[in-house]
Amino acid sequence: MSVAIITGSAGLIGSESVRFFASKFDTIIGIDNNMREYFFGKESSTRWNRSRLEMEIPNYKHYNADIRDYNALEEIFKEYNTDIDLIIHSAAQPSHDWAAREPLTDFQINATGTLNLLELTRQYNQKAVFIFTSTNKVYGDNPNFLPLAEQETRWEIEENHPYFKDGIDEKISLDNTKHSVFGASKAAADIMVQEYGKYFQMNTGVFRGGCLTGPNHSGAQLHGFLAYLMKCAITQTPYTVLGYKGKQVRDNIHSWDLVNMFWHFYQQPKQGEVYNAGGGRFSNCSMLEGINYCEQITGNKMNYTYSETNRIGDHIWYISDMTKFKKDYPEWSWKYNLEDILSQMFIEIKNRL
Repeated sequence: MSVAIITGSAGLIGSESVRFFASKFDTIIGIDNNMREYFFGKESSTRWNRSRLEMEIPNYKHYNADIRDYNALEEIFKEYNTDIDLIIHSAAQPSHDWAAREPLTDFQINATGTLNLLELTRQYNQKAVFIFTSTNKVYGDNPNFLPLAEQETRWEIEENHPYFKDGIDEKISLDNTKHSVFGASKAAADIMVQEYGKYFQMNTGVFRGGCLTGPNHSGAQLHGFLAYLMKCAITQTPYTVLGYKGKQVRDNIHSWDLVNMFWHFYQQPKQGEVYNAGGGRFSNCSMLEGINYCEQITGNKMNYTYSETNRIGDHIWYISDMTKFKKDYPEWSWKYNLEDILSQMFIEIKNRL
């Protein structure tokens, strides 16, 4: 029997992983205790997504376990033991604003929770593939010191810079920078996943996401930029643009495209490898450009205001260079661009309201 364990299974990346891998494994084990509701309130609960998975995926089995609880996790690993072939770890405290409120909780979930899963994988099936959903916040605010030029609707890196063509690569430093508390806890987990790969020769992969997005995102004000933006556009909820004249740029990758990266890695795993994972030059927008897209798709004028106060550690311009992954896995490419993502969100969010 082949088993895949997916943490954060009712969230955006977790649920996409459940659906993607359900036909490729005998059993899909989901671990999710709906901490997103604790972080961001009832409107961000993932219960609806868990229920849908349990109804629609016959070989899905859900465990309401907390990744901070080593003993609870060990019971799951004991039950499936060497049948476990794949672990996709997408559970996290995902907001750098929220992390500052409860740094201990943030670190326990993001860093200690990851270590728990790594060690259990090592103890019960060291040959399994372990995939970690990291973040570009591990680079801190180092990207903000790149030479940026202001344009009409966005900040853009100068054309003569090496990052102009494809974006920021994995060689940008993680050191001597302000990460945010969230970025620091994810960096600790990121490095530990690398270490288990290189020290224990385990098949571990780190995927440093840009904006991970898609129609199944339970977007909130503090996390889920595009999903929350679209929700505000549909409902006419007031939205506040924070700093940088609304011209800060993000690349956006559809959850399906990211999980397809996981699939390629699983088939030919490496030990302790790191990849940037984002929309790259294929799929990106500034805040102002995102607002314009939402207005066009919904037909509504957005009700937004501007504040000069930017979020601490926020990136001014971030586009992921995907060259390294595409070189190692040349058959992979994006399927969904920004307009595809927003159009899918429009339909899904309207259906849920």
